[in-house]
Amino acid sequence: MIFTRHNPSPRYQELTVLYRRLHSEGEQRLGLSADETYPGASMLPHAKRIKALIDSTGARTLLDYGCGKGYQYGPGKIAIPGEGTWDGVIDYWDVDEVCCYDPCYARYSNLPEGTFDGVISTDVLEHCPEQDVPWIVAEIFGYATRFVFASVACYPALTTLPNGENAHCTVRPLEWWRALFGVAARDHPGVTWKLLVEAHGDHENAAARAQQVSGT
Repeated sequence: MIFTRHNPSPRYQELTVLYRRLHSEGEQRLGLSADETYPGASMLPHAKRIKALIDSTGARTLLDYGCGKGYQYGPGKIAIPGEGTWDGVIDYWDVDEVCCYDPCYARYSNLPEGTFDGVISTDVLEHCPEQDVPWIVAEIFGYATRFVFASVACYPALTTLPNGENAHCTVRPLEWWRALFGVAARDHPGVTWKLLVEAHGDHENAAARAQQVSGT
């Protein structure tokens, strides 16, 4: 069966409920409060890569697809090595708008309207059921008019769901993700895309390997 936005898999619906619980209750096994659980911090290590896409495409409006709680866009100084310090990531990017969307966090759970110059999605797709990932990636491209940036982890998560399962339910190699993005990109030939696939052998190994593919 082919699943879609209007007909997601039962697994997608089940996980949405579990992630809503995580957002409201916190990750109790790790001792994380609700505020500390999926705050949106996974985007920040990629801020410089995203800035390069913003500058090269002239993007002024962005959508963060799977933004978590969106705290990454709140006030607070950020320092970019070799570049300087800014009052926040939006100031650093110098864009007009960042729209947040996350189906599992009530504040940002409404589907965005219209399109955006750029769409970013970090630490999101590996949390989605494999059978739903194709329509989710297609939806991400459908919102973008200039670029797509995504990062994906190819290893088990530290966090677990309230039912005891690992939070990363789709762990696939670079080649699988590359093919998936290539299919979605064919329907959007004017959209530049960059995919960062990260992998490491264990959670204690801080030197994670990262492989990157891109296209237009």
